[in-house]
Amino acid sequence: MATCFWLRSSGPRRLGWTFPGCRLRPRAGGRVAASGPAPGPAPLRGYAGGLASLSAALLRTDSFVGGRWLPAAATFPVQDPASGAALGMVADCGVPEARAAVRAAYKAFCSWRGVSAKERSSLLRKWYDLMIKNKDDLAKIITAESGKPLKEAQGEILYSALFLEWFSEEARRVYGDIIYTSARDKRALVLKQPVGVAAVITPWNFPSAMITRKVGAALAAGCTVVVKPAEDTPFSALALAELASQAGIPPGVYNVIPCSRKNATEVGEAICTDPLVSKISFTGSTTTGKVLLHHAANSVKRVSMELGGLAPFIVFDSANVDQAVAGAMASKFRNAGQTCVCSNRFLVQRGIHDAFVKAFAEAIKKNLRVGNGFEEGTTQGPLINEKAVEKVEKQVNDAVCKGATVVTGGKRHQLGKNFFEPTLLSNVTQDMLCSHEETFGPLAPVIKWSVTVAQAGVQ
Repeated sequence: MATCFWLRSSGPRRLGWTFPGCRLRPRAGGRVAASGPAPGPAPLRGYAGGLASLSAALLRTDSFVGGRWLPAAATFPVQDPASGAALGMVADCGVPEARAAVRAAYKAFCSWRGVSAKERSSLLRKWYDLMIKNKDDLAKIITAESGKPLKEAQGEILYSALFLEWFSEEARRVYGDIIYTSARDKRALVLKQPVGVAAVITPWNFPSAMITRKVGAALAAGCTVVVKPAEDTPFSALALAELASQAGIPPGVYNVIPCSRKNATEVGEAICTDPLVSKISFTGSTTTGKVLLHHAANSVKRVSMELGGLAPFIVFDSANVDQAVAGAMASKFRNAGQTCVCSNRFLVQRGIHDAFVKAFAEAIKKNLRVGNGFEEGTTQGPLINEKAVEKVEKQVNDAVCKGATVVTGGKRHQLGKNFFEPTLLSNVTQDMLCSHEETFGPLAPVIKWSVTVAQAGVQ
């Protein structure tokens, strides 16, 4: 029988945001202390009116463990991808903090698993209600830390909140089953029980929705969670922690341990190999997924993963060009091409190819507007960081060197280092990087194809 661990923790609340009229001075442990008045978050460069009006309660920078806001020994900066300015300094958790979070989650699991389905449902519903009440502020946080256009961020918050609503209702319907067996006088009784602590590792492109989709299900089933958000977008996860606390989610049921890219590997390994963790849920790259599967294998943990893809968008000669282009625009350029289900390559049949490429280029020029996510009318914000831009740039250069044609775009945008022009390539072939590597950016490579007589089966 496993033993429940008790976590002793303490620490003051701390905001890492820079305030106007304050002088910053070094403080022991590498942190920064402010002197002078601190009336609220300062307007962020490039984000006029962005986070300035938000409640300080949602702008959290510490880890959230066992129902308490706890600082770490070090901090790391989170940057505005549009301007490069620092949004704030966030607790840089390491292995000790990760293990403490797991112990807090396990302690909470010992009691949360016994909470009635009705009560779990009620708490999830309260969390949903608070998300809806704070939807505008939550959307601004997403736009600030990910660069996503505000309209898309608002859509994500509604989508995100609906997971909590859905699972608040499903919590009441965790049914078992009675199964007939081969023996005439026996029946098999199936009971569904929570598995324990779930380690949840989430991506930056949907920093709110990927949390509620995973956490909502876990909490509804009676599990507790330790969330490691992406290092680029920790503020959304911490804001959700604040709302979970306000909703009355018991201490230790929902824990958040942000960390820098430098610590991400060891923190991920710590929570995925901890014997008190029973389940791993991950959304991200295939490469990282393989590493986490290796960690899970040694202790045979349950694993759920959504990994990278190479989705094709196929257009046949019989297609309606206008409808095909509309579908291509929606599929490729949402969140500047930074979604797991974005079309990565466009396979267009020879007979409709030229008309499709022409109409696609016109739609890109007419309908897409690159800009700051907070600016009205922006449809394409920045990529998450310069590494993402370099990947798109590399694929474009590789394709052009091998004979592809740049129909529109093809280079970094003048707005800043993390902006890239929506790009359409034609004359793309299968040997180019963009044909067999996931792009995760605003690049649409078109490959012309045709059906030969032999392929059609015609003799």
